[in-house]
Amino acid sequence: MALGLVTDLYQLTMAAGYFEAGKARDRATFELSVRRLPQNRNFILTAGLAQAVDYLLNFRITPEEIAYLRGIPQFRYASNAFFDMLAELRFTGDLFAVPEGTPVFAGEPFLTVRAPIIEAQIPETYLLAMVGFQSSIATKAARVVKAALGRDVIEFGTRRAHSPEAGVLAGRAAYIGGCVGTSNAETGFRYKVHVFGTAAHSWVMSFASERTAYEQLQKLLRERTVHLIDTYDTLEGAKLAASIGKPLWGVRLDSGNLIELAPAVRKILDDAGLPDAKIMATGDLNEHKIHELVAARAPIDVFGVGTDLATSSDAPSLGVIYKMVEMETEQEHRYTAKFSHEKHSLPGAKQIFRFADHDVLGRSTECISCADDGVEALQRPVILGGKLVELLPTAAQARQKAIERLARLPAPCHSLFEAKDAWRVELSHELQELDERVRKELGG
Repeated sequence: MALGLVTDLYQLTMAAGYFEAGKARDRATFELSVRRLPQNRNFILTAGLAQAVDYLLNFRITPEEIAYLRGIPQFRYASNAFFDMLAELRFTGDLFAVPEGTPVFAGEPFLTVRAPIIEAQIPETYLLAMVGFQSSIATKAARVVKAALGRDVIEFGTRRAHSPEAGVLAGRAAYIGGCVGTSNAETGFRYKVHVFGTAAHSWVMSFASERTAYEQLQKLLRERTVHLIDTYDTLEGAKLAASIGKPLWGVRLDSGNLIELAPAVRKILDDAGLPDAKIMATGDLNEHKIHELVAARAPIDVFGVGTDLATSSDAPSLGVIYKMVEMETEQEHRYTAKFSHEKHSLPGAKQIFRFADHDVLGRSTECISCADDGVEALQRPVILGGKLVELLPTAAQARQKAIERLARLPAPCHSLFEAKDAWRVELSHELQELDERVRKELGG
């Protein structure tokens, strides 16, 4: 798809301004990051890079879109040469990024774009939206999965997502964040994510009797049958499912006091000789409710989490920013930064150096090493000169990376509430010196 106009108008008017001012060949470096972590988050789990790369590699503005732009008042005085340039515009720059499934912290760049200024400026809106949204959902998923303490979590939220496409991407991001799969079939098709589903209350109500509904579902699904048992009376539904017996995966509870109902249903299944039948719980769950259920030792095997997960409802906005940090023209190479109140940005392209117990944020030209701790430089080249350097990991590979990386974080990072100084991020001496120098040069 042509996604060149999936951007804010001012990105395009700035592009026109850059072109008319003779700056089209100037090269700019931008970084995408967050100034501060969202509410009750002690890390951000990165996701959305694959879609960002696809956008940059396939960027174009179609003739129909250019005709539309010509009719907008803001472009009344733009030259024909500008529109000719837009018709040929492709991304020819570089992209460096932290791999999907990597925990990052405030101030650390998820990705860095270095390209001719128009090519670097227009993608800002798309990159912020895509990486910000998926990283929010992946982070939320990691919290939910942690609260489940080893029990499987499935993402069930497309019907409450902010759009159908948001639901597809939420399923992908939740999988990277640790969910075993999603209910969204399109997510499964596109990204090879495991898909799961049971049946709705409408299935049960469409038959004259609950027994017939169960029997017909079992006839179709066999060992994958999951009976929704709370359409009428939960415990009677459990008894009915138990009486029908195998083949059966398990039953689903979608309402009521799960702390009381789950043990009662477990006893019904066990007494009927179905100890392997699983109990799935759904219905407005989130990490806090799951934590309570696990703490109460409710015999629930699988959690299906919908609205709260697909919208990250308690922290729906990540607050990602995209700031210019360097400018290179034929005459000079400058470092750029903002010094406005509470919106200070650091100049110069950066690298994240990860040690066993802290990060050092340094300049991209630095080489920081520590033999004892095995420091790792997190940002890697993804696109160079408009070409993909290597194939990106699959969603499954990103999920595995997330599992491994999250396991290395200390316990305070996994708290469901804000933990002060859960992970330390230091600035290198070179970066501090550059910040001070640029501040003085700009009169800050």
